[in-house]
Amino acid sequence: MKTHCSVRPHTSSLIALGILTACFAFGAHAQSPPKYKFDPDWPKPLPDKWKLGGVTGLAVDKDDNVWVLDRPADLRDTELHAAKNPPTAECCTRPPSMIHIAKEGNVIGSFTPEEPQGHGMAVDSKGFVYIGQFTVNKYDPKTGKLVGATPRTPEKPPGGGGGEAGAALNPDPSKGGPGPLGTFPAPPPRRPDPAAVAAFREKYPPSTPMIVQNIEEIRLDELAHELYATDSYLGGRVMVFDLDTLAFKRGWGAYGKPLSEMSANDADRAYTPGGPIPKEFKGHLTLNISNDGLVYAADRNANRIQVTTKEGKFLKEFILAPNTGEGGSTGGVAFSPDKAQRFLYISDLTNNCIWFLNREDGKVVGKMGTAGQNGGQFFGLHMIAVDSKGNIYTGEVQNGEREGATVPPGQISLCVSRRRNGVLLGSLVKRFRQDLDGAL
Repeated sequence: MKTHCSVRPHTSSLIALGILTACFAFGAHAQSPPKYKFDPDWPKPLPDKWKLGGVTGLAVDKDDNVWVLDRPADLRDTELHAAKNPPTAECCTRPPSMIHIAKEGNVIGSFTPEEPQGHGMAVDSKGFVYIGQFTVNKYDPKTGKLVGATPRTPEKPPGGGGGEAGAALNPDPSKGGPGPLGTFPAPPPRRPDPAAVAAFREKYPPSTPMIVQNIEEIRLDELAHELYATDSYLGGRVMVFDLDTLAFKRGWGAYGKPLSEMSANDADRAYTPGGPIPKEFKGHLTLNISNDGLVYAADRNANRIQVTTKEGKFLKEFILAPNTGEGGSTGGVAFSPDKAQRFLYISDLTNNCIWFLNREDGKVVGKMGTAGQNGGQFFGLHMIAVDSKGNIYTGEVQNGEREGATVPPGQISLCVSRRRNGVLLGSLVKRFRQDLDGAL
């Protein structure tokens, strides 16, 4: 697959401008992102014979410890032998939904909320955990109790329910489900009745000041007391809430359009890989906020990243690996740990790699990883997070889910993947440590 990255300035034209040559103010060394090594010792073996489901949320807290949101319902009967009474094999048991892992690799906390699964998560400096579950739910991790939620519509869009947040766990812990979402062939989704869709969109237009569909991403701006969430309704909406009251404040669509100016016409979201960029977000919208107050919104299904101010003013657009089909190339967004955050780290679910981009112009300056299930490879690379030392943590969502980490000078990325009879016993979360020779 040919890789291409272009930057689009604030203009009404939707024609690609081609590959640009970057101008660096930091010297030649600054053109290269840090180098990373896979850390095979992180995390440590999970307790109580847990086996992770697909990783749908990943966050680093103020102490550089890692929170992992996974899908316990992904596990099948064949992976839950240790939960039977009596056990019929050494492996495995169903894990909690939320697992807190110390930077040293040991589990230091966990809980499973009443609604056991979700998509997207964040943690604030006080330790409260925010999970995307058809809205943003705020939990006290000490008790696992719900303590707040952003507003959402009382109805779900036709055909818009289900997913992670709609799953329920079998009350029998030794009974699993059909397997990870998106891994096994499934019947094509039923197309909702067009008349029902039109009626719903008339009742809940793009300007609706509530979450309408599913949550893809959650980010916190604690200095401004604001919570950012991406609602998957109509391809994606950036929604901003008051962090203290969880009341809605503002929102926007593609190119910084106010919600009231977003189109409800699906033709404005149509996209063919390698073709013209759609007028609206296509789907699976994630975001992150830089130290200098810019919002980077990754429209994965359209292979692009849009940059706006916190008020939604559109600044520029980066196109990444535009011929990528299926799930798209622009997944999670993270930043390099230097004060200027010179590089974007983009997780790519389809190409199973991490792209390193110059943050100023979106030029690709490096790439890490390939598809596979060996240490340092990815299979369904879904989530990415970076700690204060520059270690990269990743979470995978397909069969053989792992957490992992990569680390900066003096540290290394981690992943445990012990197998017995083809069953993955370890975690699908990895850490990568920044190589000493690649220090920022």
